[in-house]
Amino acid sequence: MGMALVMAPALAADKAPAPAVNDQKVVTEHSLRIHGNKLDYKATTGTLVLKNDKGEPTASYFYVAYTKDDVSDVRKRPVTFAFNGGPGSSSVWLHLGTFGPRRIQFPDVTQPANAPFDLVDNDDSILDATDLVFIDPVGTGYSKAEGKAEGKDFWGVKADKVAMADFIRLWLTRAERWNSPKFLAGESYGTTRSAAVVDELENRGVYMNGVMLISSILNFQTARFETGNDLPYITFLPTYAATAWYHNALPNKPQDLEAFLQEVRDFAGGQYASALMQGSKLPTAQKAQIIDKLHQYTGLDKAYLDQTNLRISIFRFTKELLRDQRRTVGRLDSRFIGIDRDAAGESFQHDPSYTAIMGPYTAAFNDYVRRELKFKDDSEYQILSGKVNRAWDWDTDRAGYTNVAEDLRHAMSTNTHLKVMVANGYYDLATPFYATEYTFSHMDLEPSIEKNVSFSYYPAGHMMYVQPDSRIKLNQTVRDFIKSAY
Repeated sequence: MGMALVMAPALAADKAPAPAVNDQKVVTEHSLRIHGNKLDYKATTGTLVLKNDKGEPTASYFYVAYTKDDVSDVRKRPVTFAFNGGPGSSSVWLHLGTFGPRRIQFPDVTQPANAPFDLVDNDDSILDATDLVFIDPVGTGYSKAEGKAEGKDFWGVKADKVAMADFIRLWLTRAERWNSPKFLAGESYGTTRSAAVVDELENRGVYMNGVMLISSILNFQTARFETGNDLPYITFLPTYAATAWYHNALPNKPQDLEAFLQEVRDFAGGQYASALMQGSKLPTAQKAQIIDKLHQYTGLDKAYLDQTNLRISIFRFTKELLRDQRRTVGRLDSRFIGIDRDAAGESFQHDPSYTAIMGPYTAAFNDYVRRELKFKDDSEYQILSGKVNRAWDWDTDRAGYTNVAEDLRHAMSTNTHLKVMVANGYYDLATPFYATEYTFSHMDLEPSIEKNVSFSYYPAGHMMYVQPDSRIKLNQTVRDFIKSAY
């Protein structure tokens, strides 16, 4: 008679408790010279675990914090929370591109050579003026949802601002920095995030001293080339003109770029806007005048401009401007030139300004985080996640377009001492400078509050810091801004 084999119920394994999710932290000591002055600092690399009201983990946020040593009173030492955009981007660009103590050596306006890519001490780092906390939102970097939560629970305008505010509150608590001067620094969609987060923080009693908006987009109506929305054709025109000026594609190139761009601004917001408003009722003679002006400002063929019904979409422009040379221009930075297989297409096959930086920044950060910061994680560091971007909830219920300008207006009107710095690249076709100017001029800020907004401009693109002189100017502008806000 055989023996019966008794099996333990399969359900027992299913009920095994989930492994604990804990904070991680690695602290390393470093020093560098900023403008000739030695600065000793700590780098804290790790994750903070966010929890819900039941104490259950919902997300682990990866961050790198740089704090100056030997600070006698941290209440007088500013701290800046920095992040990039996408949505779906890690914070690597601001981190290794301009603000952090180490930066990548990047050859401006060219495809860099292959690895190895050099990281050098950043003698323009703003660490002399502020401590820095670089944050990767869920789904980017090493940050991820935990427990019963899913990534999509964080991927949206509203959910993201709440979670980012949770992280900032928790970091301030753990670091005992509640009474320090506090700043946000966002780039691209990171500016959208900043506008939403600063208002969310204020609603919780966390008042910020200032917000740095780098390559800003708050009102997405200014950048959505959709049927019936004429606004982007107007707001992009000055950047088209700057791009054509840079590539010597204008029929009559003026010497002074800034004076030229002011002329184009005046035309875009005046005659051109009026012409587009008239639609098919625009008189033939007036249409011919507008086409001639567009030709003078963009270098595009008059017949082509007529065929577009005076409306030049971004991807047509990036393909058309240098079509006769079988070349395209970049979106993030229109100074960059690309090559497509099909020179007759309607849009570029890749953005040459993005593909030039993606490889170097990815390799440099992965090497840096393990070799110098001593943080070991074998999972893939998500530099820029298309999954996050495609799943994003844009919160378009209110007006049809994402628009957080009202969030920023509310925050500035509530905390009337809040200062805002806006940095713009002339060759940025992702978040054009004239679109940003339009947004701020339509926020209905009271004059006493509007004076707290300052603008700066750079002869570079979306990531203006890849251009050395622009990086130096940007960081000095940030230093001056921080000092003015506390």
